[in-house]
Amino acid sequence: MSSSRPETAVAPSASTEVVYDTTSAVTLDAATHVETTPAGVVAGVGPGAAGEGGCHAGVDEMRKAAAAAGKTETLDRYAADYPVGPHDQPQSMCPAFGSLRVGLRMRRTATVLSGSACCVYGLTFTSHFYGARRSVGYVPFNSETLVTGKLFEDIRDAVHALADPARHDAVVIINLCVPTASGVPLQLLPKTINDVRVVGIDVPGFGVPTHAEAKDVLAGAMLAYARAEAEQGPVAAPRGGRSDKPTVTLLGEMFPADPIGLGMMLEPMGLAAGPVVPTREWRELYAALDCAAVAAIHPFYTASVREFETAGRSIVGSAPVGVDGTAAWLEAIGAACGVAADKVDAVKARMLPAIEAALAANPVRGRITVSGYEGSELLVARLLIESGAEVPYVGTACPRTRWSESDRDWLEARGVKVQYRASLEQDLAAVDAFAPDLAIGTTPVVQHAKQHAIPALYFTNLISARPLMGVAGAGSLAVVVNTAMANKARFDAMTELFRGVGTGDAAGVHEDVPKARPEFREKVRRQLAAQARKRKAEEMI
Repeated sequence: MSSSRPETAVAPSASTEVVYDTTSAVTLDAATHVETTPAGVVAGVGPGAAGEGGCHAGVDEMRKAAAAAGKTETLDRYAADYPVGPHDQPQSMCPAFGSLRVGLRMRRTATVLSGSACCVYGLTFTSHFYGARRSVGYVPFNSETLVTGKLFEDIRDAVHALADPARHDAVVIINLCVPTASGVPLQLLPKTINDVRVVGIDVPGFGVPTHAEAKDVLAGAMLAYARAEAEQGPVAAPRGGRSDKPTVTLLGEMFPADPIGLGMMLEPMGLAAGPVVPTREWRELYAALDCAAVAAIHPFYTASVREFETAGRSIVGSAPVGVDGTAAWLEAIGAACGVAADKVDAVKARMLPAIEAALAANPVRGRITVSGYEGSELLVARLLIESGAEVPYVGTACPRTRWSESDRDWLEARGVKVQYRASLEQDLAAVDAFAPDLAIGTTPVVQHAKQHAIPALYFTNLISARPLMGVAGAGSLAVVVNTAMANKARFDAMTELFRGVGTGDAAGVHEDVPKARPEFREKVRRQLAAQARKRKAEEMI
């Protein structure tokens, strides 16, 4: 079913036109370009508008409106959990996508958005682009329903309509920027309707820096709900039953093969791999909490870590990547779970030589810069270095936390510049400064590198979509990385062929009479002639 007309949508109040703000009616201040409507919904244009974290105004104005509407506690908690540090908020997709993705990947879970129509359209489009196969609920609003509180009533009605225990274990409602700034009180929704759980969260772009951390917003809220349920009495067992061994919960989304590889490393230690958080089903939350320790593979899940620590669980940072990372991780897991040292040593004796052999068989030779917004950037850099690559810079949009300190220390000891909360400008500057043989990064970083004839790979689709851990991870990046670096000659040839195209008189915009370019015509003629000779030679063979 298309997300643009979901079966769960609630119609707005009767009106001939849906109006989201009064931008067209206000008089803008020439100095600030910002005006506030009587309802406290901010409307604005110009430099402080969309793109800075708010739908209708800059970050500061949206935060002021949200605080005035009673969201101070929520924003203060987000500021503590997801600090931006000395750098501004990284440029990234709308953070709400992270929470939306978590909800859409869970069985028997309905997800509803409350926000401006343009935001909902973009989020649903992105969700389906990334493989969502279910409807996204949407509660539309206009200025009247926002001001009068009717929007909250519409949300409540939508949740009641969805609360069918035959279909759903939970209903997730997500406030985007405008409802959050307007103080729409999701905390007043019933916690349970017809035995269906109701989880309401605010995920404004002006409060949650990245979509990776927005995954933690919903995962943490669900863990808090599940922990409260478990404290009150018996809860549902995992679909496959409880493990007969102590489990290690894996925190952070990862390549599907990695949990299997982790389980193989844990089994000789008398342990088992537990659920991956964010989970794929509500009952897995109970199993995740019922663990011996938590492996914070992605170290920025602050709200989730808080719930695990409240439940008395130990947290282990980093991950088993490469020889050094695997040895340190196995030792830390053994200590957290009370595993005898000889068992840990036996696993190391079996795993480390195999990893070392895999790395040696798949060497990477070249200088590589790494950047991204998934949260595993430091792990990828570690693996590349142990594969033989030179990595002078790694940037991540995620924040520095105590769970990534061992990775940072290891990288900096090898001369790597580690940049948390990296901006696009910093990532681009790293490419320019270090002139790598390969740039791994976000789409604009890849574009920038290729424009300078530097091979580049998109981190999310081509790097994080591969195993990283244990024996399976060793050497997994070598083929794609080495193949990309081997294309340098092709980039140089294409750059030479099209040198000057798109600039000056060849830009397609002519303010004066274009100048003749005989040298370019001659270059193209020689290139075509060479191709013709090559084809003729191949035909003769």
